[in-house]
Order: sequence, then C-alpha cells, then structure tokens
Amino acid sequence: MMRKFFIAVLLLVTGLVHVSAQDADAKYAKDLLKAGAEVPNIVINDIISGAEKHLSDFKGKYVVLDFWASWCPDCRKDVPEMKRLHAEYGKKGVEFVGISFDKDEQIWRTFVKDNGMNWVQHREQEAWKNSQVAASFFIKWLPSVYVLDKEGKVVVGTVMIEKLDNVLGGLVGKSANSAE
Repeated sequence: MMRKFFIAVLLLVTGLVHVSAQDADAKYAKDLLKAGAEVPNIVINDIISGAEKHLSDFKGKYVVLDFWASWCPDCRKDVPEMKRLHAEYGKKGVEFVGISFDKDEQIWRTFVKDNGMNWVQHREQEAWKNSQVAASFFIKWLPSVYVLDKEGKVVVGTVMIEKLDNVLGGLVGKSANSAE
C-alpha cells in the first residue's frame, strides 16, 4: 500500500514538474507576437561587424532573434545552448541576432567576447522596461526568442530555448550528427 502511494506521489510530482516546464511559455510568452505576424523593422548596430543593419536586411533567410541581457540568470544559462544552435544552424544559413538590454556597454561587450557569442549582437540604448524595441516585440520576460521565416514573419515566439532545436530542425533540417 505504501509503495503504491509513493509511486502515485512520484508520478504526480514528475507530471507537475513536466507541466510547469511546458507552461513557461503559457505564463511568460503569452503576449509575444504570434505565428504569421510581421515584425517591426528595427535598426541593429552590430558590434561584431561594426555595420548598421535593418532587420529587413535579413529577408530571404531564417532568423533567430534573441532578446537577452548579461545580468539575466536565465539568459546566461542559455548561452551554451544558443552557441550550439548557432554552430549547427548558422552554417545552414540561419541568421542569429542578439538584442541585449544591458545598460553598461563595456560589461555587455566583455560578456559577448568572453562567451564567444560571435553572431550579430546589438545593445539597446534604453533600459528593457523603457525600450521601444521591447515594447514593439512585446518583450515582458528575458530571455525571449523569436524565429522568423524568410519573409520576416514570426514562426514562433518563446521563452524556452529548448523549443528552438525542433523548430529550426523542422525549417532547415537537422545535422546527421546532432542528437535526436
């Protein structure tokens, strides 16, 4: 009897943990732009290349648009996975664009360099809660990530980096050596 009770509690707890992980988007991404939505054509000042770009310059390519900050614990935790995704899908033509809400430019530049985040990186000049870019993309939680299609429309908006591999794999295919 005690063993059945223990198993039932274990299954319930495991189920709740699984549900809560899946519900992160339901809680934190509910206001993000929905699939098919047009995205604003923002200006991106890339510290890697030094070039000023417009988001519309990436039309014709899939784009991962990552809103983050170096002071954000979840963002910091996601960096290794974003680097892995960039290594796999960047070579397949997917563009990665980081948009940081770091207030201190030197801290941001150092973080990007020290963590080998060698894709397009932009720092917003306004604080996250005051940023017109954040408002335009309905960013209420960091990190928030969009995947855009080749026309610049939203494929998915999420706060869960775990979803990106499947989305990108569905768009451009998975490498033979990537974990399934």
